This record gives sequence, structure tokens and C-alpha cells, in this order.
Amino acid sequence: MRYGPTMGPVAKALILVADDNAQNRAVAQATLEDEGYDVVLAEDGEQAVAAFSDRSPDCVLLDIKMPKMDGVEACRRIRALPAGGDVPVVFLTALRDVESFDRAQFAGADDFMTKPYRPTELLVRVEAALRLRRVASERNELYALVKHQRDDLQRVQLQKEQLAAFLVHDFKNPVSSINLQAELIRREPGASPRARRAADRILDETAALLRMITNLLDISKADEGKLAPRREDVDLPTLGTEVLETLRARADGSGVTLVADMAAGSARADRDLIRRVLENLVDNAIRHAPEGTTVSLRSNRAGQATRILVADAGTGVAPAARERIFERFVQAAEATEGVRSNRGLGLAFCKLAVEAHGGTIHIEDAQPGAIFCVTIPHAD
Repeated sequence: MRYGPTMGPVAKALILVADDNAQNRAVAQATLEDEGYDVVLAEDGEQAVAAFSDRSPDCVLLDIKMPKMDGVEACRRIRALPAGGDVPVVFLTALRDVESFDRAQFAGADDFMTKPYRPTELLVRVEAALRLRRVASERNELYALVKHQRDDLQRVQLQKEQLAAFLVHDFKNPVSSINLQAELIRREPGASPRARRAADRILDETAALLRMITNLLDISKADEGKLAPRREDVDLPTLGTEVLETLRARADGSGVTLVADMAAGSARADRDLIRRVLENLVDNAIRHAPEGTTVSLRSNRAGQATRILVADAGTGVAPAARERIFERFVQAAEATEGVRSNRGLGLAFCKLAVEAHGGTIHIEDAQPGAIFCVTIPHAD
């Protein structure tokens, strides 16, 4: 008997993991074996069915998109085997659409997890599946009710994600049109100073809205494993100047001075992704910098990597919240005192974009304020 991380004692179990991606298999295996589970691996649906027949696992984790036989068909065949009716099957997939969710449920899935996932979440869901199956043997009616409610909630969540994706795409065109009209007003020879100031404000706000929309699109790509940087030689001083000029009006309106000192001249990176990382970080710094202070953008070399630093003189970020602040929609009220608000998805996007480059992002003390540190390793 061993103890799970949240749910008390559970018996040691054999888990079958079927995924055509070797890295995904390795991560799941390491996560499960670290908690004392035995693991058997399969690379496609046919191997999964054969391994189930040979080893009689206590739980099955299936990817959906696999060669030879996909996970949905593998689940159907496992359910048809003499010992396959009572074994929990959890789908572990990058697919986030309602159709895939429904196919998995009709095939006999007990749970449906979307990638990427946290190791602790995988452990909790596996243990929950094992326990629900034990409960089901004694309380079938209660199990069916709980499962139905859980499936309905997850289906609603997937529908919300699809709706959000549609809205993001639909918002982009009208926002771009507003941006264009404001630009025309600003360039109109007969426009009054007041009209030009209003146009500048509209351009500033639509630029911020477009950043939010693009952040949503890229986070969705990252969830699907499609956020792939296109590396090129990026001139950092030029990029830094462009970023600060984009946000100059916002800084002036807040009484904040922007300065740049890009000692590291270049980096191998996706220029568009890194530009938007810096725009999000500088915009975040401006929003939290007191009037009359400075926000700085710097770069330097650090061994086999380039570091880019964005510093402000605001309230800083409490050490206990420096990881959580990069999560989606974290608000100051949800975290410890002294934590600034992550107003949406900007910092979550920054973390995903930097990690897509193989880099890291973390927070240091500026005394006063915070320094957001981005490290991009040199490409081979």
C-alpha cells in the first residue's frame, strides 16, 4: 500500500501508456514511476491492445492521434476484451474539440485530459480513475451520475474554448479596421490637434487589444503543440527601439520614462514572437511603474545565452507568487499581498513563447520593483 499526493492510500497499479510521441511517453512514464506505479508503453493503438491482452493493466492512458490504429478504436477493442470492461481508460491528447471528446466518450472513456498537462494533474486524474472504478463496482448509480456531471462540465469547457477561438478570429478584423481609421485621422492634413490626440489614444488602445488577441491565438497554438519559433538573426538594439516607440505614448500618459541599453547586439530567435514578448513585458512594467519613474529594457550575454531584462520601480512581485503570475488570468486578489495583477494572458504568453525557444523567464527583485528576466539559449 502507498499514499497518493491527494487522495490517501492506493494500491500499486500497472499503467499502460500509449502515445506515438516518444517524449510524451517518457514524461508520462517518469511521472508515474516516481509515484510508485509500474508502467508499460505502447507506440500505437495496435500495440496498446496487444499490451492490454498480455499484461492486464489496471489503468490505460491513450493518445487519440496514433498510426496504424488511433486511440478511439483501441479503446473500443479494449472494452470488447473479457477484462476490458472494468479497467479505467483515460484519453491524454492535444485535441481540444468537442467532436474528439464525444468520440472518446462513445468509445468508453472514463476521463479526457488535454495536453499540455501538469505532472500532478496526471497523477490525480489517474488515481481518481482508479478509485472511481472501485467505487463503480459498489455504487454504479452514483458513479454514473458523477461521471455524467463531470463529462457535461468538461464538454461545456471545451465549447467555451471553441467559442473563445471563434471570437478571437472575429475580433481581429474589426480591431484592425478601427486601427486603420485612426491612422487615417491622424494623417489627415486638416485634422485638429484634439482629433490627432484622440486618434493617438485609439491607436494606443487598439495596439493593446491586438496584443491581447494575438496572445490568445498563440496560447491556443501552444496548447496544440503548434507554437514553433522561426529563428533568424535579430538585431536587439533595433528591436528594442521599435518596442519602446510602440509603447511611448502609453508611457508618456502614465508619466513613465522608457530607456534601453541593449548591450547584446543580436540573438537567434523568432523576431515576431520575441518582439511581442518584450511588448507585453514593457506594457506590464508601465502599468505598475509609479509616475516619475523609469522602465528599462536591457540585454546582455550570459554564457551560451542572451538575457533580456525589463525592470520597473513598482511594488514588485512577492517571492511566493513568482511562478503563479505566469499562469492564465491570475489576479492580485487570488495571490499573496504585494502581487501585481496579471491582467489576462500577456505573461502566460511570454512564458510559452520563451519556452518554445528553449529558454526561461523568471522574476528578480529590482529594489524597488521587479526585473523580468528572459534567457534565450544560442541556437546550434
